[in-house]
Amino acid sequence: MAEKKIRRRSEAGSKEKGLQFFAYAVLIIGAVSMVLPFLWMTTTSLKTLDAIFIQPKNWIQMFVPTMFKWENYAEAFRVVPFARFYLNSILVGLAVTAGTVFTSAMAAYAFSRLNFPGRDKLFFAYLATMMIPGSVTMIPVYVLMRIFGWVDTYKALIIPVIFSAWGTFMLRQFFMTLPKDLEDAAKIDGCGFFRIFWTIILPLSKPALATLTVFTFMGNWGSFMWPLLVTNSDIMRTLPIGLESFKTQYSTDWHLLMAGSVMAMLPIVIIFIFTQRYFVESIKLTGVKG
Repeated sequence: MAEKKIRRRSEAGSKEKGLQFFAYAVLIIGAVSMVLPFLWMTTTSLKTLDAIFIQPKNWIQMFVPTMFKWENYAEAFRVVPFARFYLNSILVGLAVTAGTVFTSAMAAYAFSRLNFPGRDKLFFAYLATMMIPGSVTMIPVYVLMRIFGWVDTYKALIIPVIFSAWGTFMLRQFFMTLPKDLEDAAKIDGCGFFRIFWTIILPLSKPALATLTVFTFMGNWGSFMWPLLVTNSDIMRTLPIGLESFKTQYSTDWHLLMAGSVMAMLPIVIIFIFTQRYFVESIKLTGVKG
């Protein structure tokens, strides 16, 4: 009997190790397949235009250029107003992120902690806007921008996109998990609704606010369609639109386009490295029920 138990344990242990090895192999293959495009983009940004179209003899020649041309990054700033594109993306990204977090937090506080007639119905109606595709509302909103005279201005890039039903929903779910005893104690001490929101709710909601901040900034940084629609001049264009400047009707400066893409990707990579734990936290928060 003892020998049989030992055999069963050894067999179970070997199966577990086999499954673990298979899982690690799949993860490694997936990681490599995701890293290779970024590696190719980076190495292409350091090649000459002629070297890009040379047929490589092996994998090493494909990913390791024979001569590193670092001047491509400086040339990208000379060929197009790349510095202006970068500045616009940073300004718009920060403004949209701050506005989205603020409006979502205020709306979430009202829907989760305040009692007023029709609160739940109004919240569900607001939540239903998530079912409407953005392509449906894009033209009507653009017409409003034309009427207001905001086309080709920062107002059109920022104001229409600082209201998020998803952000409101996520923060509302988190606010509903906070104990109401703290709020009741603050009311006894004479605190109003805004002071409770500012000094109690927000400090306790840093993980949720950080999650919304990261997702909002990353989503706005890569936004293409709306900035393309409401901007006409190079002075107001953001990075995703500015990268198209390296393409012409008959040719494309691939080495400069890849250099610009690498520089455009750097802020997102840095943000992800320092805030990746919030991506896991966001999965927990969106699954919390009030």
